[in-house]
Amino acid sequence: MRISTPVDSKTTATTPHRKITGAVWTALLLVYVVWGSTYLGIRIVVQTMPPFLSAGARFIAAGLLLTVAVAWRYGPAALKATRAQLGSAVLVGLLLILGGNGLVVLAETSVPSGLAALLVAAVPMWVVVLRSSTGDRPPLRTLGGVLVGLAGLVVLTSPGLSGEVRLSGVLLVVAASVLWSLGSFSASKLSLPGNPFTGSAYQMLAGGVAGVLVGLLRGEHRGLDPAAFSTASWLALGYLVVCGSLVGFTAYVWLLQAAPLSLVSTYAYVNPVVAVALGALILDEALTWPILLGGAIVVAAVGVIVSTERR
Repeated sequence: MRISTPVDSKTTATTPHRKITGAVWTALLLVYVVWGSTYLGIRIVVQTMPPFLSAGARFIAAGLLLTVAVAWRYGPAALKATRAQLGSAVLVGLLLILGGNGLVVLAETSVPSGLAALLVAAVPMWVVVLRSSTGDRPPLRTLGGVLVGLAGLVVLTSPGLSGEVRLSGVLLVVAASVLWSLGSFSASKLSLPGNPFTGSAYQMLAGGVAGVLVGLLRGEHRGLDPAAFSTASWLALGYLVVCGSLVGFTAYVWLLQAAPLSLVSTYAYVNPVVAVALGALILDEALTWPILLGGAIVVAAVGVIVSTERR
């Protein structure tokens, strides 16, 4: 991923506005629905499949497919990377894929998909905290959004404190969102391959291989019987590979080049709403008052942070 750099007023004045076409709305809808539905897909996968082994297999498959797509679309030379770039991609992949996604997959063995999505929605808040720790001074409105969002997280963790869901699962999702934020923050500081698709392919492969290793260390392979995997889990895993990791990401990268950042960034507070709705409709997940109230607070806080930062 690349974060756009600030431009001066002269550049802004001479840069044409990006036209919002039907293709832009289609890609944005894909990001909204596909990324919002990945939490539901993960929940269905872990019903019969081991968490880290399935997550690792997902990203290894997606990474290989993306590698082939990059070589076909841009030529084999596009896959070249220096040792430093490759090392950076591996580090970011471990933080994002193994830490950020892997812990969410593990947590969803006991935490509803909607609650997991709302907890992960706090990622922009943790990024602001990381920025502040490095000497950056975000606007007061952004800091206010972080404080409000933290209050929402407190409400969202109450199901774990009350015993409605496992507290360990809730804490795993919080840790995952922090690691995802650290990976996103690091990606903006490190030297990564020039082609964003190449960098993402290496990140997926590194995180996927690490996920499989963690799964083996946890003993997920002992007594493993693929025949016991449900058809729903297989379909959900395939959906996560093709739609979640390839279609959704490709649409997102294209949007960064074709649409205003202010429009693209709205996915941050639409995805959790989609995830909660799908979890309730398809898996009959309960919409308790902590989820509704805490989720509303977090989504509103993220909206404040994103709207302030994009200015």
